[in-house]
Amino acid sequence: MSYSLKENLMREDRIAGGHRMCAGCGSPIAIRAVLRALNPEDRAVVCSATSCLEVSTFMYPYTSWKDSFIHNAFENAGATISGVETAYRALKKRGGLDDTYKFIAFGGDGGTYDIGFQSLSGAMERGHDMVYVCYDNEAYMNTGIQRSSSTPHFADTTTTPVGAVVPGKTQRKKDLTKIMAAHDIPYVAQTTFLGNFSDIGTKAHKAIYTEGPAFLNILAPCPRGWRYPSEQLIQVTKAAVESCVWPLYEVADGKYILNYKPKNKLPVIEYLKMQGRFRHMFKPGNEWMLEQAQQEVDRNWKELLIKCNEL
Repeated sequence: MSYSLKENLMREDRIAGGHRMCAGCGSPIAIRAVLRALNPEDRAVVCSATSCLEVSTFMYPYTSWKDSFIHNAFENAGATISGVETAYRALKKRGGLDDTYKFIAFGGDGGTYDIGFQSLSGAMERGHDMVYVCYDNEAYMNTGIQRSSSTPHFADTTTTPVGAVVPGKTQRKKDLTKIMAAHDIPYVAQTTFLGNFSDIGTKAHKAIYTEGPAFLNILAPCPRGWRYPSEQLIQVTKAAVESCVWPLYEVADGKYILNYKPKNKLPVIEYLKMQGRFRHMFKPGNEWMLEQAQQEVDRNWKELLIKCNEL
């Protein structure tokens, strides 16, 4: 599988501009990067769970998608795209199709970590030749910024409001990337965008052109839910990587590979202070939250280094 970042960036977008996503939102950037990893001669069937992405890019009779697009319910993106992939294989076996198609599902963290996890897990276990892409904005942003199992510890959301008793979300963020790696599928990767798009482009290409099921987890910040200025999107994702809150790694055929190791690991507070959803953690008396957040990141980072044979 050959991949050229320069060629990738020169390709025509497969999702049109003029969609209704917010300025400073990470999800359309993630989706554009993934679709650009497709070879120009290949066609794609894309499905999307109900989400910010779906309602903002597909409003009948208008669509931003240049490939075949299926809108499905919150809970069944994995089942939908795996069914289409099965139909494609059957038709091709009978000589009914000559073109090469790739099958890609997109879902937010609500439709992936939570509501759609059953259909996702089933599709991965069955071994369909497909890619599932989670754009992780860490809450149910489309319906009012409610917490999901992807929402970080202590984050302020509309269903985990900060008050005198509750310090934001009281549970830790679920590690879905490791859960998907436990399915023993050919390719799993965690990524985001850091300016040159090399990491996300390379991993998207690997996921699409690896035979069998693949899963991409992409950190895609939401300016409204995370409460950061829209122009600081790249700075936020960079701080997530440099602080090891969101490490860049992949699992290929069961082998953990670390893609980036910060030379000077950024303190977690540098990432947290960029976002209004963590503002309460910096108030006097809440120092324990900052300490606990750092301890959790350090523990996860050490476990990952061991898995990757970096420690």
